[in-house]
Amino acid sequence: MKKRLIAFTMLFGSHFPASSEPIRVVVNDWSSQRILAHIASQIFIRLGYEVELINITVDVQWYLLKTNRVDLQLEVWEGTMEDKYSQLHKSGEIVDLGNYSVTTREDWWYPLYVKSFCPGLPDWKALKQCYGVFASPSSKGKGVYIAGPWEKPDRARIKALELNFIVEQLDDDNALWIRLKRAVDKRRPILIFNWTPNWVGAVYPGEFVEFPEHSLACEADPTWGVNSRLVYDCGNPKSGWLKKVASRRFTRLFPCLAQGISSFDLTNEEIEQLSAQVNRERLSPKQVAQRWIKDHRTRWAQLFSKCKVTLPNSSR
Repeated sequence: MKKRLIAFTMLFGSHFPASSEPIRVVVNDWSSQRILAHIASQIFIRLGYEVELINITVDVQWYLLKTNRVDLQLEVWEGTMEDKYSQLHKSGEIVDLGNYSVTTREDWWYPLYVKSFCPGLPDWKALKQCYGVFASPSSKGKGVYIAGPWEKPDRARIKALELNFIVEQLDDDNALWIRLKRAVDKRRPILIFNWTPNWVGAVYPGEFVEFPEHSLACEADPTWGVNSRLVYDCGNPKSGWLKKVASRRFTRLFPCLAQGISSFDLTNEEIEQLSAQVNRERLSPKQVAQRWIKDHRTRWAQLFSKCKVTLPNSSR
Protein backbone atom coordinates (compact mmCIF):
# COMPACT_ATOMS: atom_id res chain seq x y z
CA MET A 1 0.00 0.00 0.00
CA LYS A 2 2.82 2.43 0.80
CA LYS A 3 4.32 1.85 -2.65
CA ARG A 4 0.96 2.66 -4.20
CA LEU A 5 0.69 5.89 -2.23
CA ILE A 6 4.19 6.89 -3.30
CA ALA A 7 3.25 6.22 -6.93
CA PHE A 8 0.19 8.41 -6.70
CA THR A 9 2.22 11.17 -5.10
CA MET A 10 4.69 11.05 -7.99
CA LEU A 11 1.92 11.05 -10.56
CA PHE A 12 -0.32 13.74 -9.13
CA GLY A 13 2.02 15.73 -6.92
CA SER A 14 1.15 17.15 -3.53
CA HIS A 15 0.00 20.73 -3.99
CA PHE A 16 -3.55 20.38 -2.68
CA PRO A 17 -3.83 19.59 1.04
CA ALA A 18 -6.40 16.96 1.88
CA SER A 19 -9.58 18.45 3.32
CA SER A 20 -10.67 17.44 6.83
CA GLU A 21 -14.18 17.02 5.39
CA PRO A 22 -14.98 14.14 3.03
CA ILE A 23 -16.43 14.70 -0.42
CA ARG A 24 -20.03 13.56 -0.19
CA VAL A 25 -21.24 11.92 -3.39
CA VAL A 26 -24.95 11.34 -4.04
CA VAL A 27 -26.04 7.76 -4.76
CA ASN A 28 -29.56 7.36 -6.21
CA ASP A 29 -31.61 4.26 -6.95
CA TRP A 30 -30.83 3.33 -10.56
CA SER A 31 -27.84 1.55 -12.03
CA SER A 32 -26.13 4.15 -14.22
CA GLN A 33 -26.24 6.83 -11.53
CA ARG A 34 -24.80 4.46 -8.95
CA ILE A 35 -22.02 3.48 -11.35
CA LEU A 36 -21.10 7.09 -12.10
CA ALA A 37 -21.14 7.93 -8.40
CA HIS A 38 -18.70 5.09 -7.76
CA ILE A 39 -16.47 6.09 -10.70
CA ALA A 40 -16.11 9.62 -9.33
CA SER A 41 -15.56 8.28 -5.81
CA GLN A 42 -12.89 5.83 -6.96
CA ILE A 43 -11.06 8.59 -8.83
CA PHE A 44 -11.13 10.87 -5.80
CA ILE A 45 -9.92 8.11 -3.49
CA ARG A 46 -7.04 7.32 -5.82
CA LEU A 47 -6.09 10.98 -5.73
CA GLY A 48 -5.95 10.84 -1.94
CA TYR A 49 -9.28 12.43 -0.99
CA GLU A 50 -11.73 11.17 1.59
CA VAL A 51 -15.10 10.22 0.09
CA GLU A 52 -18.49 9.43 1.60
CA LEU A 53 -21.28 7.89 -0.48
CA ILE A 54 -24.71 9.22 0.48
CA ASN A 55 -27.68 7.03 -0.47
CA ILE A 56 -30.68 9.34 -0.93
CA THR A 57 -33.71 9.72 -3.15
CA VAL A 58 -34.00 12.30 -5.92
CA ASP A 59 -36.48 14.46 -4.01
CA VAL A 60 -34.24 14.62 -0.93
CA GLN A 61 -31.01 15.40 -2.80
CA TRP A 62 -31.95 18.98 -3.72
CA TYR A 63 -32.19 20.26 -0.15
CA LEU A 64 -28.94 18.54 0.75
CA LEU A 65 -27.15 19.95 -2.29
CA LYS A 66 -28.27 23.53 -1.72
CA THR A 67 -27.36 23.36 1.98
CA ASN A 68 -23.91 21.85 1.25
CA ARG A 69 -24.71 18.61 3.06
CA VAL A 70 -23.86 16.63 -0.08
CA ASP A 71 -21.45 17.72 -2.79
CA LEU A 72 -21.86 15.97 -6.11
CA GLN A 73 -24.66 14.48 -8.20
CA LEU A 74 -23.29 12.81 -11.31
CA GLU A 75 -26.53 12.17 -13.21
CA VAL A 76 -29.22 14.83 -13.40
CA TRP A 77 -31.89 14.07 -16.01
CA GLU A 78 -33.86 16.78 -17.78
CA GLY A 79 -36.99 14.63 -17.95
CA THR A 80 -37.28 14.06 -14.21
CA MET A 81 -35.24 16.81 -12.57
CA GLU A 82 -35.40 19.92 -14.73
CA ASP A 83 -37.76 21.90 -12.48
CA LYS A 84 -35.72 21.57 -9.30
CA TYR A 85 -32.42 21.93 -11.12
CA SER A 86 -33.52 25.13 -12.85
CA GLN A 87 -34.92 26.62 -9.64
CA LEU A 88 -31.76 26.04 -7.61
CA HIS A 89 -29.35 26.88 -10.41
CA LYS A 90 -31.04 30.20 -11.15
CA SER A 91 -30.91 31.11 -7.47
CA GLY A 92 -27.21 30.23 -7.29
CA GLU A 93 -27.74 27.46 -4.74
CA ILE A 94 -26.16 24.70 -6.87
CA VAL A 95 -23.41 24.71 -9.51
CA ASP A 96 -23.79 23.29 -13.03
CA LEU A 97 -20.72 21.23 -13.96
CA GLY A 98 -21.84 20.64 -17.54
CA ASN A 99 -23.53 18.07 -19.74
CA TYR A 100 -22.53 14.66 -20.98
CA SER A 101 -22.45 13.99 -24.73
CA VAL A 102 -25.75 12.22 -24.32
CA THR A 103 -29.30 12.56 -25.61
CA THR A 104 -31.82 11.32 -23.06
CA ARG A 105 -35.41 10.26 -23.15
CA GLU A 106 -37.68 9.02 -20.34
CA ASP A 107 -41.23 7.88 -20.95
CA TRP A 108 -43.73 5.05 -21.27
CA TRP A 109 -42.16 2.11 -23.11
CA TYR A 110 -43.12 -1.37 -24.30
CA PRO A 111 -41.42 -4.38 -25.95
CA LEU A 112 -42.07 -4.52 -29.69
CA TYR A 113 -44.25 -7.65 -29.51
CA VAL A 114 -46.84 -5.63 -27.55
CA LYS A 115 -47.88 -3.94 -30.80
CA SER A 116 -49.65 -7.16 -31.78
CA PHE A 117 -51.89 -6.71 -28.72
CA CYS A 118 -52.43 -2.99 -29.31
CA PRO A 119 -52.53 -2.05 -33.00
CA GLY A 120 -51.82 1.63 -33.52
CA LEU A 121 -48.88 1.90 -31.13
CA PRO A 122 -46.67 3.85 -30.71
CA ASP A 123 -49.39 6.52 -31.13
CA TRP A 124 -50.73 7.23 -27.64
CA LYS A 125 -54.32 7.32 -28.91
CA ALA A 126 -54.14 3.55 -29.43
CA LEU A 127 -54.12 3.20 -25.63
CA LYS A 128 -57.66 4.59 -25.50
CA GLN A 129 -58.87 1.47 -27.30
CA CYS A 130 -56.61 -1.31 -26.03
CA TYR A 131 -56.18 -0.38 -22.36
CA GLY A 132 -57.83 -3.66 -21.35
CA VAL A 133 -54.90 -5.78 -22.51
CA PHE A 134 -52.75 -4.04 -19.86
CA ALA A 135 -55.22 -4.71 -17.02
CA SER A 136 -54.33 -6.74 -13.94
CA PRO A 137 -56.59 -8.76 -11.61
CA SER A 138 -56.63 -5.84 -9.15
CA SER A 139 -56.98 -2.94 -11.61
CA LYS A 140 -60.75 -3.34 -12.14
CA GLY A 141 -60.46 -3.40 -15.89
CA LYS A 142 -58.18 -0.38 -16.15
CA GLY A 143 -54.84 -0.63 -17.88
CA VAL A 144 -51.75 -0.67 -15.65
CA TYR A 145 -48.71 1.48 -16.31
CA ILE A 146 -45.70 0.34 -14.25
CA ALA A 147 -43.59 3.24 -13.01
CA GLY A 148 -40.45 3.63 -10.94
CA PRO A 149 -40.16 5.65 -7.72
CA TRP A 150 -39.08 8.87 -9.47
CA GLU A 151 -40.89 12.15 -9.86
CA LYS A 152 -43.02 11.97 -13.02
CA PRO A 153 -46.43 13.52 -13.82
CA ASP A 154 -47.90 10.19 -14.95
CA ARG A 155 -51.18 10.48 -13.05
CA ALA A 156 -51.68 14.04 -14.28
CA ARG A 157 -50.97 12.90 -17.85
CA ILE A 158 -53.44 10.02 -17.57
CA LYS A 159 -56.11 12.44 -16.37
CA ALA A 160 -55.34 15.12 -18.96
CA LEU A 161 -55.29 12.65 -21.87
CA GLU A 162 -58.33 10.79 -20.51
CA LEU A 163 -56.61 7.42 -20.48
CA ASN A 164 -58.27 4.52 -18.69
CA PHE A 165 -55.10 3.62 -16.78
CA ILE A 166 -53.77 3.44 -13.25
CA VAL A 167 -50.15 3.78 -12.14
CA GLU A 168 -48.37 1.02 -10.24
CA GLN A 169 -45.31 2.48 -8.52
CA LEU A 170 -42.30 0.24 -7.90
CA ASP A 171 -39.46 0.81 -5.44
CA ASP A 172 -36.41 0.86 -7.74
CA ASP A 173 -35.08 0.00 -11.17
CA ASN A 174 -34.39 -3.63 -10.27
CA ALA A 175 -38.08 -4.14 -9.56
CA LEU A 176 -38.88 -2.67 -12.98
CA TRP A 177 -36.57 -5.09 -14.77
CA ILE A 178 -37.92 -8.08 -12.87
CA ARG A 179 -41.43 -7.21 -14.02
CA LEU A 180 -40.23 -6.61 -17.56
CA LYS A 181 -38.43 -9.96 -17.77
CA ARG A 182 -41.45 -11.83 -16.46
CA ALA A 183 -43.66 -10.20 -19.07
CA VAL A 184 -41.19 -10.79 -21.92
CA ASP A 185 -40.65 -14.43 -20.95
CA LYS A 186 -44.41 -15.05 -21.15
CA ARG A 187 -45.01 -12.61 -24.03
CA ARG A 188 -47.51 -10.65 -21.95
CA PRO A 189 -48.44 -7.02 -22.71
CA ILE A 190 -46.63 -4.53 -20.51
CA LEU A 191 -46.25 -0.74 -20.35
CA ILE A 192 -43.32 0.33 -18.24
CA PHE A 193 -41.19 3.35 -17.43
CA ASN A 194 -37.92 3.23 -19.33
CA TRP A 195 -35.21 5.63 -20.36
CA THR A 196 -32.23 6.04 -22.64
CA PRO A 197 -29.31 5.72 -22.21
CA ASN A 198 -30.12 2.45 -20.51
CA TRP A 199 -29.26 -1.19 -21.09
CA VAL A 200 -32.85 -2.32 -21.72
CA GLY A 201 -33.22 -1.20 -25.33
CA ALA A 202 -30.12 -3.15 -26.34
CA VAL A 203 -31.52 -6.37 -24.85
CA TYR A 204 -35.27 -6.03 -25.41
CA PRO A 205 -36.29 -4.38 -28.70
CA GLY A 206 -39.01 -1.87 -27.94
CA GLU A 207 -40.45 1.60 -28.45
CA PHE A 208 -41.54 4.62 -26.48
CA VAL A 209 -45.19 5.65 -26.61
CA GLU A 210 -45.48 8.78 -28.75
CA PHE A 211 -47.48 11.27 -26.71
CA PRO A 212 -48.12 14.85 -27.88
CA GLU A 213 -44.84 16.75 -28.17
CA HIS A 214 -43.53 18.18 -24.93
CA SER A 215 -43.60 21.91 -24.30
CA LEU A 216 -43.02 24.00 -21.19
CA ALA A 217 -46.47 25.45 -21.85
CA CYS A 218 -47.87 21.95 -21.45
CA GLU A 219 -46.82 22.00 -17.81
CA ALA A 220 -48.14 25.48 -17.00
CA ASP A 221 -50.91 26.52 -19.40
CA PRO A 222 -54.14 24.48 -19.32
CA THR A 223 -55.27 25.96 -22.63
CA TRP A 224 -52.23 24.50 -24.41
CA GLY A 225 -52.60 21.15 -26.12
CA VAL A 226 -55.33 18.59 -26.69
CA ASN A 227 -57.02 19.20 -23.33
CA SER A 228 -57.92 22.87 -22.84
CA ARG A 229 -58.72 22.38 -19.15
CA LEU A 230 -55.74 20.49 -17.75
CA VAL A 231 -51.94 20.63 -17.86
CA TYR A 232 -49.60 17.73 -18.68
CA ASP A 233 -51.43 16.67 -21.82
CA CYS A 234 -48.06 15.86 -23.45
CA GLY A 235 -45.12 13.49 -23.26
CA ASN A 236 -41.71 14.04 -21.72
CA PRO A 237 -38.83 15.74 -23.60
CA LYS A 238 -37.47 13.51 -26.36
CA SER A 239 -33.97 14.99 -26.62
CA GLY A 240 -33.08 15.81 -23.06
CA TRP A 241 -29.78 16.66 -21.41
CA LEU A 242 -27.85 14.76 -18.77
CA LYS A 243 -25.92 16.94 -16.33
CA LYS A 244 -23.45 16.91 -13.47
CA VAL A 245 -24.16 19.30 -10.60
CA ALA A 246 -22.36 20.20 -7.39
CA SER A 247 -22.80 22.06 -4.17
CA ARG A 248 -21.18 25.48 -3.76
CA ARG A 249 -18.98 23.92 -1.06
CA PHE A 250 -17.53 21.41 -3.52
CA THR A 251 -16.47 24.00 -6.09
CA ARG A 252 -15.04 26.22 -3.35
CA LEU A 253 -13.01 23.54 -1.54
CA PHE A 254 -12.15 21.33 -4.52
CA PRO A 255 -11.92 23.60 -7.60
CA CYS A 256 -9.56 21.26 -9.43
CA LEU A 257 -11.84 18.27 -8.95
CA ALA A 258 -14.79 20.36 -10.06
CA GLN A 259 -12.94 21.25 -13.26
CA GLY A 260 -12.11 17.59 -13.86
CA ILE A 261 -15.71 16.50 -13.34
CA SER A 262 -16.83 19.27 -15.68
CA SER A 263 -14.63 17.77 -18.41
CA PHE A 264 -15.56 14.16 -17.62
CA ASP A 265 -17.76 12.76 -20.37
CA LEU A 266 -19.46 9.56 -21.50
CA THR A 267 -21.64 8.72 -24.50
CA ASN A 268 -25.04 7.01 -24.65
CA GLU A 269 -23.38 3.77 -25.68
CA GLU A 270 -20.83 3.86 -22.86
CA ILE A 271 -23.48 4.44 -20.20
CA GLU A 272 -25.63 1.64 -21.65
CA GLN A 273 -22.67 -0.75 -21.58
CA LEU A 274 -21.84 0.16 -17.99
CA SER A 275 -25.44 -0.35 -16.90
CA ALA A 276 -25.58 -3.72 -18.63
CA GLN A 277 -22.70 -4.94 -16.48
CA VAL A 278 -24.93 -4.45 -13.43
CA ASN A 279 -28.24 -5.59 -14.84
CA ARG A 280 -27.02 -8.40 -17.09
CA GLU A 281 -23.64 -9.50 -15.71
CA ARG A 282 -24.77 -9.01 -12.09
CA LEU A 283 -21.73 -7.01 -11.05
CA SER A 284 -22.12 -4.42 -8.33
CA PRO A 285 -21.93 -0.72 -9.28
CA LYS A 286 -18.65 -0.53 -7.37
CA GLN A 287 -17.20 -3.47 -9.30
CA VAL A 288 -18.23 -1.89 -12.60
CA ALA A 289 -16.65 1.40 -11.54
CA GLN A 290 -13.41 -0.29 -10.49
CA ARG A 291 -13.24 -2.09 -13.83
CA TRP A 292 -13.77 1.21 -15.69
CA ILE A 293 -11.11 2.95 -13.57
CA LYS A 294 -8.61 0.21 -14.38
CA ASP A 295 -9.39 0.08 -18.10
CA HIS A 296 -9.44 3.86 -18.58
CA ARG A 297 -6.64 5.04 -16.32
CA THR A 298 -5.05 7.32 -18.92
CA ARG A 299 -8.39 8.90 -19.70
CA TRP A 300 -9.28 9.93 -16.16
CA ALA A 301 -5.69 10.65 -15.08
CA GLN A 302 -5.41 13.28 -17.80
CA LEU A 303 -8.57 15.03 -16.60
CA PHE A 304 -7.38 15.18 -12.99
CA SER A 305 -3.62 15.45 -13.51
CA LYS A 306 -3.46 18.86 -11.82
CA CYS A 307 -5.53 17.86 -8.78
CA LYS A 308 -2.51 17.35 -6.55
CA VAL A 309 -3.12 16.40 -2.96
CA THR A 310 -1.03 15.82 0.11
CA LEU A 311 -1.71 12.23 1.10
CA PRO A 312 -1.79 11.18 4.75
CA ASN A 313 1.24 9.35 6.11
CA SER A 314 -0.76 6.36 7.23
CA SER A 315 -1.95 3.83 4.68
CA ARG A 316 -5.58 4.08 3.55
